[in-house]
Amino acid sequence: MNKIVKYPNPILRKKATEVKELSEEIKKLAGDMIEIMIESQGIGLAAPQIGESKRIIVVQMEKGPQVFINPKIIAKSKEKELMEEGCLCFPKLFLEIKRAKKVQIEAVTIAGEKVRIEAEGLLARIFQHEVDHLDGVLFIDRVSFSRKLWRLLKI
Repeated sequence: MNKIVKYPNPILRKKATEVKELSEEIKKLAGDMIEIMIESQGIGLAAPQIGESKRIIVVQMEKGPQVFINPKIIAKSKEKELMEEGCLCFPKLFLEIKRAKKVQIEAVTIAGEKVRIEAEGLLARIFQHEVDHLDGVLFIDRVSFSRKLWRLLKI
């Protein structure tokens, strides 16, 4: 089974490719991702984080882990909030990141159903963080150089 790749692995900077069909390989990958997220005590995981350049994320929802294929953020609230975030690719690093308080997501489930989800607070943040991964954007990109430097000096 795949392991979580750590920064600066180049796959983390690649834009992930769209999933064209829900093959057995994709379903197995999604299952592995859920397992890895739970084992790693994460609340979200994107396929590039385990070395797979595919547009798949798993998110810990109220009713348990859910798989989202080809997720897109279709709306973001103007209202933002600052909150501490971590990332499995950056062990022990936590940064204050400003993100939209609410988002609307469109994706396909592992069963092939198209869904639209409205999320706010922590769940909205998880979706934004994981979709960023699919676009090769990392949470360290969302803070200024001086804040990154200050945080590193405090470690």
